[in-house]
Amino acid sequence: MSHKEHHRSQRNGWLRAAVLGANDGIVSTASLVLGVAAANTAQSGILLAGLAGWVAGAMSMAAGEYVSVCSQSDTEKADLELERRTLENEYELERDELADIYITRGVEPALAVRVAEQLMAHDALGAHARDEIGITEIAQARPVQAAVTSAITFSAGALLPLLVAWWVPPMLLIPAVGIFSLAFLATLGGIAAKAGGAPVGRASARVIFWGATAMAITAGVGVLFDVAV
Repeated sequence: MSHKEHHRSQRNGWLRAAVLGANDGIVSTASLVLGVAAANTAQSGILLAGLAGWVAGAMSMAAGEYVSVCSQSDTEKADLELERRTLENEYELERDELADIYITRGVEPALAVRVAEQLMAHDALGAHARDEIGITEIAQARPVQAAVTSAITFSAGALLPLLVAWWVPPMLLIPAVGIFSLAFLATLGGIAAKAGGAPVGRASARVIFWGATAMAITAGVGVLFDVAV
């Protein structure tokens, strides 16, 4: 018999970027549409504002994710380079440091030293990157993947409220965009929770609450600046 577990933590990198992108696409675009609509703007102007927000948001998400994850990657590379130099100059001290880590996790001292020696003989930098610094292949920063994922998922999320705003009659635009956008957010929260192994109800309720709050505040701003276009 074979024993194989399917862990979900390896999805963290792309799942975080995907959920953030799609959620931001729905919330920001729906909020923009509702805010402009609440100011008695014509439907063509609402759609134009929504399209501009879609493009700007997708580019902003991609650039932001890329810069952010690049910073994380630079930090990881700097830590690895420091560890590489330390291993070259103070190998024995690094071995003892690694052994101490295993001892604090419950390994007997003599065994911890042997484990540290064997792991370092196989891949010294990899052992210290994993157990001392906490850098693993699963959690390693991937800037391009995060940027592309965020841009695509933001675009997919932004398209949903825009389609509703284009499809419904002008007098139903505000309630329809609000209701459909909350439904989209609930579905997104449920899918993300299912993919990550988290409770579906809690995740859906969380995104609905914050999405509704953002849309309500933006619509309120539109009412305050009630200017027909």
